[in-house]
Amino acid sequence: MTDTTILIFDTTLRDGEQSPGCSMNLEEKLKIAAQLEAMGVDVIEAGFAIASEGDFEAVREVARHADRAIIASLARASDGDIDRAWEAVKHARRPRIHTFIATSPLHMRVKLNKTPDEVMAAIARTVGRARNLCEDVEWSAEDATRSEPDFLARAIETAIDAGATTINLPDTVGYATPETYGALFRDMIARVPNADKALFSTHCHNDLGLGVANTLAAVMAGARQVESTINGIGERAGNAAVEEIAMAIKVRGDVMPYRTNIVSTEITRSSRLVSAVTGFQVQPNKAIVGANAFAHESGIHQDGMLKDSSTYEIMTPESVGVSTSNLVMGKHSGRAAFRAKLETLGYELGDNAFQDAFVRFKALADAKKAVFDEDIVALVDDEVVRGHDSIQVRDVEIHCGTGPARAILTLEIDGVEKTAATRGNGPVDALFNAIRELVPHDASAMERYEVHAVTGGTDAQAEVSVVLAEDGRTTRGTGAHHDTMVASVRAYVNALNKLMVKRGRRAPDAMAG
Repeated sequence: MTDTTILIFDTTLRDGEQSPGCSMNLEEKLKIAAQLEAMGVDVIEAGFAIASEGDFEAVREVARHADRAIIASLARASDGDIDRAWEAVKHARRPRIHTFIATSPLHMRVKLNKTPDEVMAAIARTVGRARNLCEDVEWSAEDATRSEPDFLARAIETAIDAGATTINLPDTVGYATPETYGALFRDMIARVPNADKALFSTHCHNDLGLGVANTLAAVMAGARQVESTINGIGERAGNAAVEEIAMAIKVRGDVMPYRTNIVSTEITRSSRLVSAVTGFQVQPNKAIVGANAFAHESGIHQDGMLKDSSTYEIMTPESVGVSTSNLVMGKHSGRAAFRAKLETLGYELGDNAFQDAFVRFKALADAKKAVFDEDIVALVDDEVVRGHDSIQVRDVEIHCGTGPARAILTLEIDGVEKTAATRGNGPVDALFNAIRELVPHDASAMERYEVHAVTGGTDAQAEVSVVLAEDGRTTRGTGAHHDTMVASVRAYVNALNKLMVKRGRRAPDAMAG
């Protein structure tokens, strides 16, 4: 690594997953981790190993499957956390323990109930313990931006002396501004005597919408690792977004003479996968990965684009993995054209998966006048997300009008098809009643029910998101189909499958009550 290389530490699987309703199962985490490696991230924070058996298993499996990236687990400043983190990451080719403790007066007094001297002693002891287990140790000063500079400098020095190789100064509550955050890094790097023995890292939350700006200010001030998430997901207002940081550095090399190892053409694929898995839709005007990021409607803009695209685009769509192909897909398209389209969209499907996707594409093409790239992305991602679910949707039939709606629903539950006929106050209610009859459960549906049109037009494919809640656990399911009712059933069933995994119970146990 040169001094101009900025390492990308991706915490989508840890901090990103802490977004309410954003939890992921093991299979989903492995898919995202593989895509993060394909995109070139340097460090993957796979979870918080002590949090639960599920988190431990996910960190351990990501560590075992990783080919190149450093795999990290978060750990509080306690022996149990650190030992558990090491057990989870020790199988990785390049393991890291990431331990943290709060350093601001507010957090030390209110949250930790510790004196500054007690916190300093904890830093020395726990970082030392982590270093005895693992050569790569990152230490974070939680709430660094509201910490007293003199105390923070002593804490950093203590952590490095104890063996920390990376020092992270997070803006935990999104309080900083670019000027103050950059100054914090310049000050700490200059005043801490052993600062040259560690790499400094950023971790910015977006409460004031300054996450990416603060991150870049810290890079200019000497930080050489940035912690961020795909699509900027995370607690509260989220984190600094990987794609925005990477492309800002790539496009504005004139003022930021740095580089990352990000394969920018994988950015859109990564964004779409995370969105499909979590059910968190990317806003249309989102930088880099939003549906409108490379769209032009104004006549003036269109005229400029026709003459020279650089008039209104500072980067090409292709540079972030967006296809600009004019290949029109419809019911007359064959397998070769469909496979070519998938390749331009970044998909490589095996023979069976390709055949399944092609059958679904032909059915969609028969129902729609035109099939857009976004339709195909939704179709394939929908299949990827639910490919191994124990509950599968087989047939949906609805009768509705001025009276009560009637639904006939067939589900395949662990290989056995079952059918229910129910009524409800509208088609969605009738269908959801049928699901509850086939798979009895206590989860409350409709905690959130959202419908999005994938493209424009009255024949647009619908993408539905449903949130289920049970005993304090929430799961989000997504489904896509040209029929909104079918998409609704797919979303509910997807959420229900995730809930079964969270319970540690398969569908037959759920049916037994």
